[in-house]
Amino acid sequence: MTTATAQRRGGTVGAAGLVLIGLICQDIGAASAVTLFPEVGALGMVTLRLVFSAAILMAVFRPRLRGRSRADWLTVIAFGLALALMNGLFYEAIARVPLGTTVTIEVLGPLILSVVVSRKASAWLWAVLAFAGVAILGWNGLEQLDPVGVAFACGAGIMWVAYILLSARTGQRFERLDGLAIAMSIGAVVTVPFGILTAGPPLFHVNVLLIGAAVAVLSSAIPYGLELLALRRLPAATFSILMSLSPALAATAGLVILHQALTVPDAVAIVLVVIASMGAVRAAARAERQLPVVLPGE
Repeated sequence: MTTATAQRRGGTVGAAGLVLIGLICQDIGAASAVTLFPEVGALGMVTLRLVFSAAILMAVFRPRLRGRSRADWLTVIAFGLALALMNGLFYEAIARVPLGTTVTIEVLGPLILSVVVSRKASAWLWAVLAFAGVAILGWNGLEQLDPVGVAFACGAGIMWVAYILLSARTGQRFERLDGLAIAMSIGAVVTVPFGILTAGPPLFHVNVLLIGAAVAVLSSAIPYGLELLALRRLPAATFSILMSLSPALAATAGLVILHQALTVPDAVAIVLVVIASMGAVRAAARAERQLPVVLPGE
């Protein structure tokens, strides 16, 4: 093995480690957000997360607002609305359903998108495997799973697809993460009235604001920053495969931080969905060679 090859492999391994650290931070942030639900509710927490995330991104990237075309604004506004709705649905879901189960259901959206992108009938076998995993989740704890929470998780998965497509389109029109910063600000403005209406005065308590800021850093600032560094050395397909580990990492965060029990059938279901996600991404990568880069939405 040459020195150059060793350095490339080391760089790839290091970049993969950055992605995994980002995912872990994201799930810790989501689990931490759940601890505030009794005080401010899911929408209040979404408001805090988006407001602080927007403030961080705007301060770091200082995106140019003037000179944008009408098409640019329509795209970034749609992206911001999709981002706000995706986060709102996700937080409403984890308020009712365990974190690992929510992410397992949510990831079906991007998985089906990968299957569609692959344009191969055989790729649908991965979708069948994923749905089998979700069926095991339902069969194992049908009486424990809140149907409203499951519906919210499914909605979050649908909006994740919209997020992916609009993220790619926004990335073509805006440099760096300028589009994301503007979209996050739009999402924050949209959610603020709902957060204030549902949470009321507790939303402005110092301890709540501090935890909200911490969730924003863990869920947005750290993952986005680490992934920007990682994507300089990682192919998009490899990045997407690493993202497929989200259900397993979310289940672990739910177990450790929120003490959400994980049964053997739950673990089997999550493993099936992770395997299906990886298979679907690989199939899509072979067909398209270049998948849109997807930053995490939760």
